[in-house]
Amino acid sequence: MKEHSSATQQRGGLLSPTRIGPAWGLLGVAAFSLTVPLTRITVAGGGMSPLFVACARAVVATVLAATALLVTRQPLPRGGQWLRLGIVAAGVVAGFPLLTTFALTTTSAGHSAVVIALLPAATAVLAVLRTEERPPRAFWGAAAAGAVAAVGFAVFGGGGFGGLHWPDLLLFGAVVAAAAGYAEGGLLARELGPWQTISWALVLSAPPMVVLTGIAVVGRPPTGSPAQWASFAYLGVVSMFLGFLAWYRGLAYGPMAQVSQIQLVQPVLTLGWAALLLGENLTWSTALGALAVIACAGSAVRTRLGYPATDHGSGPARTDSIPLAGRNRAKTAEQAADNGSATQRQSTAAARAVR
Repeated sequence: MKEHSSATQQRGGLLSPTRIGPAWGLLGVAAFSLTVPLTRITVAGGGMSPLFVACARAVVATVLAATALLVTRQPLPRGGQWLRLGIVAAGVVAGFPLLTTFALTTTSAGHSAVVIALLPAATAVLAVLRTEERPPRAFWGAAAAGAVAAVGFAVFGGGGFGGLHWPDLLLFGAVVAAAAGYAEGGLLARELGPWQTISWALVLSAPPMVVLTGIAVVGRPPTGSPAQWASFAYLGVVSMFLGFLAWYRGLAYGPMAQVSQIQLVQPVLTLGWAALLLGENLTWSTALGALAVIACAGSAVRTRLGYPATDHGSGPARTDSIPLAGRNRAKTAEQAADNGSATQRQSTAAARAVR
């Protein structure tokens, strides 16, 4: 039994290398960290409407995704996978961009970054619900503390005891939408492949995004400075496509809970970009709010990571979503493990015979 367990660990270790998953996840987080500040730049001055920025960038990403799917002749998703792709599309293609873009018309990038810092904990919670895990109470306590910290910052950071303002409500809605898309997309990436998952989600959402883009153009023809158009191009190419290729690849290599911890650095990077690109001042209240939310989110993710998962969603990725080289290494490792186990059994038998 011990020999079998040892072989299994070796196989899982090579199918989900300790560095490959986090490295891809960090690349995705670095790409996403610019999304909020650049969105703030595009909607500044009113040259581009929030509806245009949120929907047109999805259209740009869809062109890239559809081209990649056609060139590589990817097979169509099957059955229930389309419904799951709909969840990804609703969360990360439509929900998060629309909600954050409208919120950023009236709130700062730094304020938004602190509220969005709740995303890792929200992703962990939805991943737990999705995989039917039974984590300890400490997980739920940390997740609840993170939500309280984020709400408290939104209330006090928005002008005292006046309660939550509509941009904060939009941001919290964006967190829930993105968390659902991340959790479902991370699981689906193990079946379809990382870049295929976001590509099919973009294609699925194309009809409504194209229609909404047309409505936005007719209502207010987009104008902007070169910096605003460059920011928009980044949102369409990197934030909506290339960033997800890296992020879902990291989640597919997994474990998902471990890779999701890397997202804790995103609000820190975003605050830095907001100060550098927008000249926003990092106040003590923003810094303390960010630290509180990040600490609670990190505690929730680490508590879940320390709890044995009951579903494959937190385990190593399936070999059909790993590159060919990775599958070859896994096969070699399996053979080596089997050979090592056989040699150990022979040595044990010989020792018994001598005795």
